[in-house]
Amino acid sequence: MAFFIPRVQLKIDASRLQTSMEEMARIGATAGGGVHRLTLSDSDKDARDLFASWVKSAGLSLSVDEMGNMFARREGSDDLATPVMVGSHFDSVPNGGRFDGSLGVLAALEIVRTLNDREIATHRPIEIVNWTNEEGPRFPPSMLGSGVFAGAFERDFAYEVRDTDGMRFVDELERIGYRGKLPCQPRPLAGYLELHVEQGPALFTSGIQIGIVEGIRGLTWLRITMKGARDHAGPTPMHMRKDALVGAARAISAIRDIPGNLGSDLVTTVGEISVSPNAINVIPELVTFSVDFRHRDENILTRAHQAVVEVSGNAAKQEGLEIEVTPLGGSTPMAFDSGVIGAIEETCLDKGYSHRRLWSAAGHDARYAADLCPTAMIFAPSVNGKSHAEDELTLWEDVTRSCEILGGALVSLANQP
Repeated sequence: MAFFIPRVQLKIDASRLQTSMEEMARIGATAGGGVHRLTLSDSDKDARDLFASWVKSAGLSLSVDEMGNMFARREGSDDLATPVMVGSHFDSVPNGGRFDGSLGVLAALEIVRTLNDREIATHRPIEIVNWTNEEGPRFPPSMLGSGVFAGAFERDFAYEVRDTDGMRFVDELERIGYRGKLPCQPRPLAGYLELHVEQGPALFTSGIQIGIVEGIRGLTWLRITMKGARDHAGPTPMHMRKDALVGAARAISAIRDIPGNLGSDLVTTVGEISVSPNAINVIPELVTFSVDFRHRDENILTRAHQAVVEVSGNAAKQEGLEIEVTPLGGSTPMAFDSGVIGAIEETCLDKGYSHRRLWSAAGHDARYAADLCPTAMIFAPSVNGKSHAEDELTLWEDVTRSCEILGGALVSLANQP
């Protein structure tokens, strides 16, 4: 799919965008300079309310669907034309960064504000979206809002997901007042764009200003539970122990070595672990830990899954433990649309910004949007590749540049006949 690139030089108000980003970052702010804004928490509600107020001030119409996804619409010269969608998310991981997700939504808002300021009309309507539950730590799996929207998950499945305190997704959605009436289901879109911080070191270390994302690696989440025997740490001989934590440690070490056998582009992570009874003088009886692995080749993902199960089973057997492996979700790899990628690339050339193509190792809502329409993403450099951390940083000049590239590509898509 090819796009004509109109030579519209969108000069955004960089100061206004920075002010919006900083004001949003105060919601759920942490002492370390990050944000703690879990899905459907009070701080998530506050972020949504602030965004809604800005949408109203910009003269956009706002609708909310059954999953809490928010859509801010700027009409086009042909209101019957299929809209172009752009956005990201406001929810965060625990003690996460202030640029992750927010940049994509607020850059889109700044572009619309700039179009309004300059009285520039687009042929197609533009819809800015704030997706619900992109991150997923509170209500796994991740990308629930965009997943239901694209038909990858059933709405009722999402509604029944519970957090670690037993709270249901649907009940928390009701509690914060963002269970909308608009059906959450696939609908026609002319295209989808998403700006995001890279969350990796490739752009920053190479001095490249803009990343053009060719696709998103697939990912799989598992929960592994190992059960042994609870005994006294003193009298129990070493050879008689069924120590669940030792078994988990063996498995975790082996899981870390899997990429060396299957390919350097594969990454594996154990990010959560719980130990019971978690007492200094008691042999651990029960250990549960998560496994996250990612690759752009679905065959490699399948082999990685098999390897995780195998090495974990071997570790459990060595310690005389019971083991259970529970799938938590995931997504298949997705290549983005060459035409939208070309529109972004032409905008970079027009602006004179250095750029490179790359695949995203992180999951994004664009993964599910790509099931519905031509889709691509733009990356802004992450300082030292840091993300999902309070000291996550993207330089303001990179925020401005990436927003202008997003604006050029968005106008291109929105002006297609």
